[in-house]
Amino acid sequence: MFIPILLGTGREGRQSEKVANFVFGEAKQYGKFETELIDVRDFNLTRTDRTSEEAKKWSVVMSKADGLIIVAPEYNHGYPGELKLVLDQIYTEYARKPLGICSVSGGGFGGVNMTQQLRLVGIELNMVPILETVPFSHAGEEIAEEYKERVAKFFDELTWYASALKSARDSS
Repeated sequence: MFIPILLGTGREGRQSEKVANFVFGEAKQYGKFETELIDVRDFNLTRTDRTSEEAKKWSVVMSKADGLIIVAPEYNHGYPGELKLVLDQIYTEYARKPLGICSVSGGGFGGVNMTQQLRLVGIELNMVPILETVPFSHAGEEIAEEYKERVAKFFDELTWYASALKSARDSS
């Protein structure tokens, strides 16, 4: 199984990068799926264009993916615009794949508003947002040891859905 991790902000000084690297490291140790860390900065997007080279590059990733993890901060009670641009480049490649969300915020709520909005977008993209999320509060501080357990539980649910949905896609 292949489940990439998308770092969903290109902002200078982003604290989400530390979280994305943590999640990526934990995914490699988890060992039940292959992964790679993809950065929205890897895409030079100014508009949605499903025929662009950037869209083709993202299409290749999501065509081989069995799910997707997004690590993104909450900006103004929502998710970053560059994340929306990346997601909107393609459509059919997302179908019937699970979406796992790790939200990041400087405050104590861990980006829960962004998570709720991104779940709705995932549904419109024909993805299956999993219930388990990992909200990372107080970005910029040391990542607490307790997050390892939360991330492992998150991966357990995500891999279950990825396996079940892959079987369903393969049989249809």
